Amino acid sequence: MTTHPVSPNTVLANALTAAEDLLAPRIRTTRPAGVTFMIGTQINGVPHLGTSLVQSLAFAAAARVRQRFDTPVEVLFGALDNAPHEVVVDAASGHSYQRAYAHALGEAVLADQVDELYRPLFDALSERLSIPYSIEMYSRQQETELYRRTWLRAHRRIDAARWWLDPAHGVPHVRIPCPEVGCGWAEKYAERTRILLDLDHAEVHAVCLHHGPYETVISPAGGGYLDLATLYRNLVKELAASADHSRLCVMVKGGDWVFGSTLVDNALTAIGLCRGQLPTRLFCPQVVTDTGAKLSKSLIRDGNASLPGGSAPWMLDTRMWPGSLSEYADRLLDMADTLLSDPRHFFRSYSAGELGRLMSHPTRSVTAL
Repeated sequence: MTTHPVSPNTVLANALTAAEDLLAPRIRTTRPAGVTFMIGTQINGVPHLGTSLVQSLAFAAAARVRQRFDTPVEVLFGALDNAPHEVVVDAASGHSYQRAYAHALGEAVLADQVDELYRPLFDALSERLSIPYSIEMYSRQQETELYRRTWLRAHRRIDAARWWLDPAHGVPHVRIPCPEVGCGWAEKYAERTRILLDLDHAEVHAVCLHHGPYETVISPAGGGYLDLATLYRNLVKELAASADHSRLCVMVKGGDWVFGSTLVDNALTAIGLCRGQLPTRLFCPQVVTDTGAKLSKSLIRDGNASLPGGSAPWMLDTRMWPGSLSEYADRLLDMADTLLSDPRHFFRSYSAGELGRLMSHPTRSVTAL
């Protein structure tokens, strides 16, 4: 049996010689001073194989772009600490409320969690490929003047984009958690949140689970915590990333984002972007089960799905890898080298068992590009 995957041809793979060809049009037309590969991950649990796969492919793809286009590259890891930590239903109103990890655990605890669960692998990948990286918590990102100005500008055009960002209801959720010290609860679907836009700020009226009605102001200089529904958050993040015209930002995402990104692109077009201004994205192979569904640690944890054949416990908790972190990083980069060696291998999905086989049978030594 070959140690390489056996992959079918596709329309996209047939049009490319290498996976990074997908980035060539934007790099050749904009001639950026550098390329930033951006990864976003919810830090609501321990990393699983899908997370490690996307992260290692971001570093490996960056190395190939640096070599081919002779341009500086870097990796930016966006740690999404706004993921729901707990969700409850208010008996009085019937509305769901959520409290994010950032408010439930606090910045210091989450920073330690990122240092423990994510930074060691990033350090290993960075060292092996000589690619610098940085980590930005969403809580820090949403505080920046750039992010808030971008949201204020986008929200003025929300009527044009709202059905793309929320096709079911036409109401993209903007959650501004209660600002009371130690609280941080917000209506999950923002039913009673009202946003009044002024020239340079937004006045937000909402209702807290514990403290009742409250008001807060979102301005470029500060104000409340700005938490957006997933598609809306990505629209604002990608708009903000495009503000630096000297650098090209490549959004590196799992394959499950292909369908959602179509909605984000239509929303961006609706608020005024032209086709050439849309984000550059690289969708990585998706890890699937025997049924073709995305490998979901939450479904397996809750007993709604079983660990698929050929997989192993470490695929849901990478800390359980039966070896050293150094070996894990080497195996990931070796697999990334294999997947990037042919567009047929990259633009497809893989069963957990097949990825386990590739991780168990290294095909070549890992060298810095």
